Amino acid sequence: MLQLLLPPLQHHVSWFRIFNYTSFRLVAAAITALLLAYVFGPWFIRFLRKLKFGESVRSDGPKSHESKAGTPTMGGLMIMASMSISMLLWGNLNNLYVMLIWLGTLALSALGFIDDYTKSVKKVSGGMRARTKFFWQIAIALGFATVVFLFPYTPKGQPEQATQLYLPFLKNPVLNLGIVAIFFWTFVVVGTSNAVNLTDGLDGLATGMAVISLVTLALIAYITGLEDATKHLRLVFVPEANEVSVFLAALVGACIGFLWYNAYPAEVFMGDTGSLALGGAIGMTAILIHREVLLIILGGVFVMEALSVILQVGSYKTTKKRIFRMAPIHHHFELVGWHENKVVIRFWIIGILLALISVSSLKIL
Repeated sequence: MLQLLLPPLQHHVSWFRIFNYTSFRLVAAAITALLLAYVFGPWFIRFLRKLKFGESVRSDGPKSHESKAGTPTMGGLMIMASMSISMLLWGNLNNLYVMLIWLGTLALSALGFIDDYTKSVKKVSGGMRARTKFFWQIAIALGFATVVFLFPYTPKGQPEQATQLYLPFLKNPVLNLGIVAIFFWTFVVVGTSNAVNLTDGLDGLATGMAVISLVTLALIAYITGLEDATKHLRLVFVPEANEVSVFLAALVGACIGFLWYNAYPAEVFMGDTGSLALGGAIGMTAILIHREVLLIILGGVFVMEALSVILQVGSYKTTKKRIFRMAPIHHHFELVGWHENKVVIRFWIIGILLALISVSSLKIL
């Protein structure tokens, strides 16, 4: 909003031109969201306790998790609120991609809220029916993908760029997906949303991993929207994609502020309200900047978590045997003797390593 209101007045106050700079606004967005989450966090946690929005834990899970029962959940509302207020101040509200990813993230958060409410307040075991939840995830992702397909941001004279598929470490596209891109993008958004949701099982794990992925994507998005930088690095150029980095910075700031209270021992959990939205934001950003396949590397921990569940369920249904002591895999490591904090920090380290590899892919071939 400030980006729209103040620059026209720069001939009266010269320093107002600073609001035109994406680099300034992304830093301001991150700091604003972080401070909002940190300052209002205690009040919000007390509010959740008052409403008795408590978390339920798996009866077959690690015994150390039994003490977490009743911890306030739906903390994703804190993340979404802090990010949205920051975006109202610092975001470019005229940018289609910014508005699209913002609305898509909020829609997935709303879906997660309904699921959390069903579990914690209505006391329905398992929450929303999996089929219903999956249907609405697909609907939201499909709506996002369709709009991106119909109204792409591409350089002049290159409309075909919108549906081209790029691979990590390679500079040129390998395939033009055409209309199939809509279904591929839908799969990416739904897949990342569910993968982050599965990772959200230990104090601070999903929040920290999301921060690592979002910071990396913010850097890539910023570069992708700068024509001179993309020419130097021989990367795909997406006009105005750097504005998406402001949204991501606001989301990073909100997550870090939330992590202050979500770190072990957690005072609040994000719930599906946060995890579905964060995963969706990661997937949608990757689509907008043509880095869908890079998510396999950058989101390697999320992929590992999702695969551990798929393998566990598949193995048990076919052989009646389990591959892991418990899935998702972070619980397996707990049951073999790792302390919760050790699992979280080691997964963060893996995430940082994968992020560095992802960034290195920008300047290879």
